[in-house]
Amino acid sequence: MNNDPLQKRVPYEVSAQRYSVSHQMVTTAFELPGYRVRQNLGIVRGIVVRSRNLFVNIGAIFNSMVGGNITAWTRLCEQTRRDAFDIMVQHATELGANAIIGARYDATELGSGITEVLAYGTAVIVEPLEGTGLFDS
Repeated sequence: MNNDPLQKRVPYEVSAQRYSVSHQMVTTAFELPGYRVRQNLGIVRGIVVRSRNLFVNIGAIFNSMVGGNITAWTRLCEQTRRDAFDIMVQHATELGANAIIGARYDATELGSGITEVLAYGTAVIVEPLEGTGLFDS
């Protein structure tokens, strides 16, 4: 029997997730204007593996015959990236970060119709630079 106190005991969220890293404090750059990195907490990641739905595939095949944007797959990709991003932010929050720098996405096809999407970056603690007016009273 696993007595790990951090292991989830239920397969659903009991309470709303709380993030200390706001989405505005995530950047692909390696610095945040008006802030300085006080501490580097390491790499954080969010991984999601998805497969395409049979009905989405059928609709996408018909859509690809006439050309244009395949909106069903676009929505699936957008949702998968959003989920990976949210997991990355949750990971950074668990480490005590208040920002993520160098954020990136990567995707790998694991099998026919199965794709892994990875969001990753560096969790950091930042503080406002003096004289920026960001937190001046």
